[in-house]
Amino acid sequence: MRRDIYKGIEEEKLSTMKIEDFTKMTSSRNRRTLKRLNVNPRLKLFIEKVRDTKAKNPKKVIKTHIRDAIILPEWIGLKFAVHNGKEFKPVDITFDKVGKRLGDFSHSTGRVLHSGPGVGATRGSKFVPLK
Repeated sequence: MRRDIYKGIEEEKLSTMKIEDFTKMTSSRNRRTLKRLNVNPRLKLFIEKVRDTKAKNPKKVIKTHIRDAIILPEWIGLKFAVHNGKEFKPVDITFDKVGKRLGDFSHSTGRVLHSGPGVGATRGSKFVPLK
C-alpha cells in the first residue's frame, strides 16, 4: 500500500487542495464541522490564524487549545503545540494525519504504572505464596 495517497489523491495535489474540495472527500463528521465554520467563529479564526502564520513564518510553532480542529491538507509541514490540559504537546503535521483532529495526537491522559505493594497497601495485596 502506498503511503503517499489519501483516498486516491497524491500528496502534492492534496496539499494544494481547497477546503471545499477536501470537504467532499472526508468523513461525514468532518464535513459537518467544516460546513459550519460560520457558526463556530473560534474555529474559523483559528484557520485564518494558521494561514497567516504559514504565509509569514512557516517554521513557527502554533500554540493552540483548540483540540477539535480538523487537520487540513494545507497544514502539511506545519508544527503545532496542542494543549492537553496540563502542557503543550508538539504535533508535526504529516500526510497521514490529514483529516484527523489535533487532539488525537496530544493525549490528555498518561499511562499509569503501579509499583509493588508497600506501606499503606491492603493486607490482601501483601500476600506472597509459600513454596
